[in-house]
Amino acid sequence: MKPGQHLKTDHRDARKLAELLRAGLLTDVEPPSESEEAVRDLCRARDDAQRDLTRARNRLGKFLLRRGRVYVVGRKPTWSQKYRVWLRGLTFEQHADQITFENYLLTVEQVEARLEALDRELDAVSTTEPYRVPVGALRCFRGIDTVTALALVAELHRPERFPGARQLMAFLGLVPREASSGDRRRQGAITGAGNRHLRRLLIEAAWHYRHKPVPGPKLRQRRRGQPPHVIALADQALRRLTLRQRRMLYAGKHPNTVNVAVARELVGYIWRVLRGLQPAQA
Repeated sequence: MKPGQHLKTDHRDARKLAELLRAGLLTDVEPPSESEEAVRDLCRARDDAQRDLTRARNRLGKFLLRRGRVYVVGRKPTWSQKYRVWLRGLTFEQHADQITFENYLLTVEQVEARLEALDRELDAVSTTEPYRVPVGALRCFRGIDTVTALALVAELHRPERFPGARQLMAFLGLVPREASSGDRRRQGAITGAGNRHLRRLLIEAAWHYRHKPVPGPKLRQRRRGQPPHVIALADQALRRLTLRQRRMLYAGKHPNTVNVAVARELVGYIWRVLRGLQPAQA
């Protein structure tokens, strides 16, 4: 603050805001409506339930490990039907251990029921306006199903406010930090700014591009009835991102670094799809 300006009044604040507005340094912000905010909270509640399920399963797994109960069928427990049958057949000599085991298992089943109920609610919301069209379009991409697509639409809130894909990437914190001066250019890890929920969902979606660039049965099912230009763009992303991931891995890049780079480029395709749908939704 300049000397002599250590004063803060409503008059000074109003004048400063007027000067910033005249200079074009202020950004218009449109807050979400109550219904949009409610859908956003529903998506976050589902994310919280998924985290609770992970914690509950980890507690049960660590308890079994301490008691020497190891699932030996297959390489590791993946919560398959065989693993669940094995769990229900376990008994413990100590009464306290039996009560603890049953409590941990009951907690897992209760959280799974919560998660299934939330998934049904999200499926129902995704078929209503104004979510039906953009969610259906985003589900054409590999790694993006109803949960991620609805969260993207609800959290981004008016994608037209981003003039370009790079601005959206920066909003999601997927661009690298930079400290450059003169001829020296130094870039570091991603900024990690913005919406952490969406950033994590996109990074999880990017892991799917390590497989062959061929649409599977579930992806083909999700694409039925969608616009051809959206499917073509999703196919282009499938080929490009898979090739990019393989090239970076062959170059010796760390898998996490590669995956973040794929997620950043996936954001560009998402921006193109959502911006292209705006006239149809108006």
